[in-house]
Amino acid sequence: MDLEDPAGFLKVLQERMRQGGLDPRHLQADHLCYRTESLQRYEALREMMRERNELLGEQVINGRPIATFRLARAYPLLPGAISIVELAAPKAGSPYAEGWEHAEFVVHEDLRAFARRHSRLDWDLGGADKPHGAELRLRFGDCSVKFRRIPLAQAIALERLSVGGGRAEA
Repeated sequence: MDLEDPAGFLKVLQERMRQGGLDPRHLQADHLCYRTESLQRYEALREMMRERNELLGEQVINGRPIATFRLARAYPLLPGAISIVELAAPKAGSPYAEGWEHAEFVVHEDLRAFARRHSRLDWDLGGADKPHGAELRLRFGDCSVKFRRIPLAQAIALERLSVGGGRAEA
């Protein structure tokens, strides 16, 4: 694999989710996001990842490039595994230490209904109404978890069909 092992990140994130009343074993894991400290580091990792993994798409989102890859070898996760990774360059004026930034899960219900079922959590609903890639977010200090209706790889494929390439804002 090309990036640092996400096992420690996932362990912490899953524990924080459980503390909040969300059991990750009952959710469909979709993808992970790895953020870089600089554009130069992003470009180097992107090229390294392209050697062994499938680039699903790259697009400028919120002012910075993000490349999405299907990994040749998935990261194990109980249950299942994660085979999709977003590689994100930093946002201008938003310094960030390199590393795993968030995990996303697919929920099979309306996002706002999902948030209402877990109403004691402090949801960020800012992305719930995006036309493409609608999402909910929970922040846990230095990491976060997001929830979406359809898998990211499927959203990228649908966007390619509808606009002839690229990627919708995720």
